[in-house]
Amino acid sequence: MAWTGVAAAQLENISNREAVSALRAALDKGSRAAVEQLGRENGFLGDGRVKIPLPESLQRAERTMRRFGMGKYADELVLSMNRAAEAAVPEAKQLFVDSVKKMTVQDAKGILTGGETAGTEYFRRTTSQQLHQRFLPIVKKSTAKVGVAQTYNRYAQQGAAFGLVKQEQADLDEYVTQKALDGLYFMVAEEEKKIRKDPVGTASSIIRKVFGAL
Repeated sequence: MAWTGVAAAQLENISNREAVSALRAALDKGSRAAVEQLGRENGFLGDGRVKIPLPESLQRAERTMRRFGMGKYADELVLSMNRAAEAAVPEAKQLFVDSVKKMTVQDAKGILTGGETAGTEYFRRTTSQQLHQRFLPIVKKSTAKVGVAQTYNRYAQQGAAFGLVKQEQADLDEYVTQKALDGLYFMVAEEEKKIRKDPVGTASSIIRKVFGAL
């Protein structure tokens, strides 16, 4: 609370235009970096922080599958899920740009004096529903190429009906879509924290001025 009060006081010396301009530049920079990092081959698969694992219900069977020489099916499914996420993430780029453009002065002030991931939470509020709608068809197209994914969906739905599989994991495409969103917002948050921690290291003078005041 004390920090917030100090930050608000320091922002009084910065014009609304500067505050909004700095925040837009910072969020644009961070979101672009996150999309670029994840929306490429091994963006998800090669990063343990965001790599999409098998659903819990399937993890229990994974050891048995490997014991009987069926590990390749588990590997194929993990690869498919992460490739689907990597293919979907670039869809976020334009939505993030649009979200930044719609930001109000009040939004900007709140984010600047908020927590270290306040900007990411703004993105989550304003883009998650649309991103889900855009990600899902891409994920479905990718997993449709993998036979084991279709088999999983068929049996998982039956398992969910008996309480053996969590409902949110009963549809593999929904599971992957949500994990892709979680990974994307995680990476945007990481980029936001970097900018807040070291605004001097950014290439933008307006970011240095505004975030440096905090």
